[in-house]
Amino acid sequence: MSHTKSAQIKLLNRVKKIRGQIDRVDRTLASEDHECAEVLMLLAAARGGINGLMAEVLEDHIRLHLLQDGHAPLTPELGEDLIDLVRAYLK
Repeated sequence: MSHTKSAQIKLLNRVKKIRGQIDRVDRTLASEDHECAEVLMLLAAARGGINGLMAEVLEDHIRLHLLQDGHAPLTPELGEDLIDLVRAYLK
C-alpha cells in the first residue's frame, strides 16, 4: 500500500468522497420523487470514483513492488505498459 503519509491521506480522502457519493445515492433512492436519470448519474460518479481509487492503488503497487530492482523480472517499460493497460481498462 501507499508508503508515505501524504499518499495515504490522499487515498483516504478519496474513500471519504466515494462514501459521500454512495450516501447521496442512498438518500436519492429513499426519496419519494427520485428520477432514474439522477440515480444513474450518481451511480456513474461513484463508479468513476471507485475506478479511480482502484487505478491509484494498482499503480502504487506496480511502481512500488513490481518495478523495484530484484523483486520481479518486469522492466520499467513493461511496467508502464501494464499501468496504461490497467488505467484504460478501469475507465
